[in-house]
Amino acid sequence: MSDDVVHVALLPSAGMGHLTPFLRLAAMLLHHHCKVTLITPHPTVSHAESQLLSRFQSSFPQVNQIQFHLEPLSSSTPNNSSADPFFLRVHAIRDSAHLLSPLLSSLSPPLSSFVSDVFLISSLLPITDALSLPNYLLFTSSAAMFSFFSHFHTLSASLPGLDVVDIPGISPIPTSSIPPVLLQPDTLFRNFFMEDSPKVTKFHGVLVNTFVALEPQSLEALNAGKVVRGMPPVYAIGPFVPCEFEKVGQLGAPLKWLDDQPNGSVVYVGFGSRTAMGRDQIREIGDGLVRSGCRFLWVVKDKIVDREEEVGLDEVLGVELVERLREKGLVMKEWVDQSEILGHRAVGGFVSHCGWNSLMEAAWYGVPILAWPQHGDQKINADVVEMNGLGIWNKNWGWGGERVVKGEEIGEAIKEMMKNEYLKVKAAQLKEVGRKAMSVGGDCEVTLQKLMEELKKNINNV
Repeated sequence: MSDDVVHVALLPSAGMGHLTPFLRLAAMLLHHHCKVTLITPHPTVSHAESQLLSRFQSSFPQVNQIQFHLEPLSSSTPNNSSADPFFLRVHAIRDSAHLLSPLLSSLSPPLSSFVSDVFLISSLLPITDALSLPNYLLFTSSAAMFSFFSHFHTLSASLPGLDVVDIPGISPIPTSSIPPVLLQPDTLFRNFFMEDSPKVTKFHGVLVNTFVALEPQSLEALNAGKVVRGMPPVYAIGPFVPCEFEKVGQLGAPLKWLDDQPNGSVVYVGFGSRTAMGRDQIREIGDGLVRSGCRFLWVVKDKIVDREEEVGLDEVLGVELVERLREKGLVMKEWVDQSEILGHRAVGGFVSHCGWNSLMEAAWYGVPILAWPQHGDQKINADVVEMNGLGIWNKNWGWGGERVVKGEEIGEAIKEMMKNEYLKVKAAQLKEVGRKAMSVGGDCEVTLQKLMEELKKNINNV
């Protein structure tokens, strides 16, 4: 192989919300004739991650996929850290990062660039610095959330007493939209933010799955140095296009069911790979779907990790509700290829937790959203949805678990979304603009070409 090949290593952290954009970025880099090394922490937390990695490897055998075996979790984990197994896995990756140096040094041809996950900043920057390896951050949420993240260390002390957070160059963020875990002292998540936030200026660039028409204010503020002085280039290279390898072979049943439904008549209800609701709330959603009178496809999840999903729908929902739901909809309790569902002509609305990958898929396919943020970055993302007219957001529903939202409210909100012609028009416009951005000469395609030129320059500087 030629010495002037662009060779990029990527290291995602834990969970489908991080793995999926890393794999889509890997596919983009391959399309631009880069050599890609994918470093995957093992074991994975969920079945869904393992299966997606397997399908990716089958589709792209030319990718050098290296299993990164982690050391046992250290005793330095804070006592009051989240019991969330995904965050505990992130902590284990950070603790094991010192094992990466000989691994990266031994790759052939030599690496020209590295792409880090947002949760691994402090542990990976010293390693790439020691190797003089240009390091880029893939931020797996919105540019609005990145603005908050990169500014966080300057305002964390005053946060609990504020009603709104002012970040230079962007609209004020209500404190109620900030993840509650960031307002509590010494949580694992808050500690990551505090340690990593000041270091964003040390990257060669930041990659974000977004586009200018969706987040013009945040992108302009970031690249003008208004949010943080010395910010490296922020490359808006989305929307990341769903890939063929993501398709789940057993998705025949829901697609067949969708094929029999009228255009735009179905509400898709899915809360992502990490959101597990209590059974009281799950049953109220079921009641709301029945009350809405709409056709629906609903993916039910009552465990954070899919390996622990053992009980059937009858136990989670109750036999009577299962029977009521069968009249108008299809209820599932296994992993689905969401992009394939959102891309189906029958789907006309999406009840979403507002994970960023989900929102970008909805924008790509032009599907209106009923935003129901549950945790993390999702209220800040929901604000992007509302500002763009892509969906509606009932703010009084609060964070997931704060209160049980009743079926009557849910049913009314679903009806409002499905009947709202303005949302349909705006979603269709956003779809057109997003696809134009990724086409030849579009904003994101031009930005991606600039990024590729930078990656080529790095070959001679390593």
